[in-house]
Amino acid sequence: MGRLLAIDHGQKRIGLALSDPDKIISKPLKTISYLNYGDLLKELILIINEHQVEQLIIGLPIGMHGKKTSQSEKVEEFKSFVEKKIDIPIIYVDERLSSVSAKKSLISQGIKTGYNKSKVDQTAAAIFLQYYLDKKNYS
Repeated sequence: MGRLLAIDHGQKRIGLALSDPDKIISKPLKTISYLNYGDLLKELILIINEHQVEQLIIGLPIGMHGKKTSQSEKVEEFKSFVEKKIDIPIIYVDERLSSVSAKKSLISQGIKTGYNKSKVDQTAAAIFLQYYLDKKNYS
């Protein structure tokens, strides 16, 4: 059984979260800082192979009124780039408020978020991946 890998895409880094093999639970994996998509893709391929990822779940930033944002276009460009290089299914999920939820979750655990943006990114990915897993109900 393969896993799902969630990507919280940002301009300087991506937060990653991984499902368990049964696709019931998500957990933060890591955050990758990048300068260009080529280098980022190499690292993503290593992670995909290492964890036997069968599908990518990319968070699509949607505004509070349900419309795409300028960041949505950047995420769509990223998805298009990755689709040309990696032969596994890629879907979007609405990541609205996932970063806010991630910050609240980390603060409630006593983790400071101001200088720990990488932790916020991977936690946000875990939050929208868990939402997707719960909605899909793989069990």
